[in-house]
Amino acid sequence: MELIGERWTLLIVRELMLGARRFSDIRAELPGLSAKVLTERLTRLEEIGVLTRHKLPPPAASQVFALTDWGKELEFVMQALGRWSVRSPLHDATLPMTPTSFLLSLRTMVDLVRAGEMKVRAVFRTPEVTLYAHLESGQLLVEREPAPGLPADLEFSAQTVPQFLSLIYGKQPAAECGVTITGDPALAERFVDLFSLPEKCPIAAKP
Repeated sequence: MELIGERWTLLIVRELMLGARRFSDIRAELPGLSAKVLTERLTRLEEIGVLTRHKLPPPAASQVFALTDWGKELEFVMQALGRWSVRSPLHDATLPMTPTSFLLSLRTMVDLVRAGEMKVRAVFRTPEVTLYAHLESGQLLVEREPAPGLPADLEFSAQTVPQFLSLIYGKQPAAECGVTITGDPALAERFVDLFSLPEKCPIAAKP
């Protein structure tokens, strides 16, 4: 906790988990995080070896931040915390979720035993972002903004990322969620069925 226990630290790491991001990208995904605090947290994470910073080649020439291999190992920590925290009776599934957080939640909540040898390439698309999930050989790989033309068996389209949550975890019909599905309906149903939230912990009775 001395390394990663400060407020915002794990959320910043989360936003870097799927690749390098610019300062402005990180701040845009975390409303309420001031530029001063973000600078302090990034500096500290760099000092302890969790991330590095470098400049992109021209024409971009922007400074970006990326996790080190050691920093990426924090995904296992965040998965354990994620599975634990959603069991809270106070967990609010309607709270906003960033695109990166949504993809990481899929990796956390997928039942790979049930998936077996299932192979699926799925795209989740909103007007602002394109997300990609590839299930194969007992692994779920995820990616933000995949290369154009990447093959997909299923495409889920909505106006916002939270609409996907209602479909994937709320198990609501796609039409009720405002989600359009392109591809084999049976395959889409099997894919969605691989994801579920753990049961809520019981509330202790008051003495």
